[in-house]
Amino acid sequence: MNQDALLTIMTVALVLSAVAMVSVAVMMFGVWKSVRAVQERVNVFLPRAETFIDTTQASLTEQQAQIKQVASHAMVVIDTTQRQLNRVDEAFTEASQRAKVQLDRLELVLDDTVSRVHNTVVQLNNSVVRPVKEINALGTGVRAAVQTFIRGQRPSVAQATSDEEMFI
Repeated sequence: MNQDALLTIMTVALVLSAVAMVSVAVMMFGVWKSVRAVQERVNVFLPRAETFIDTTQASLTEQQAQIKQVASHAMVVIDTTQRQLNRVDEAFTEASQRAKVQLDRLELVLDDTVSRVHNTVVQLNNSVVRPVKEINALGTGVRAAVQTFIRGQRPSVAQATSDEEMFI
């Protein structure tokens, strides 16, 4: 190749690389401007974010303290409730045992009372009712004997059948 063509090719390559370098420099300038704009926005936003973060941390600290207080109060309430439930359970158990003892006593008193009433009824029967029945039976026997002696005759068949039907 000749020298002029080679020189032309080199010049064209040099111009292209110079244009590329200038275009890269322009692009870098654009990137620098963009970064600068973002930096300004961040600088405006950063103090707000820092105050927000500080406020959030303070709020979280407060909330943790409140949660700890609520948890401690809840534990106190749970402990108190547990103690009260234990007392109620003990009272219920004691009342149940007392009721059972009273029911056992009542059963003994009732059995004793029924036994005494039964003995009284038996004594009354033996002392009053049996003698009254015996006297009544004796009176009936004497009456029948007197009637038999007064009539002097035997009862008729119709009367004997009637008397037997009464006993049946």
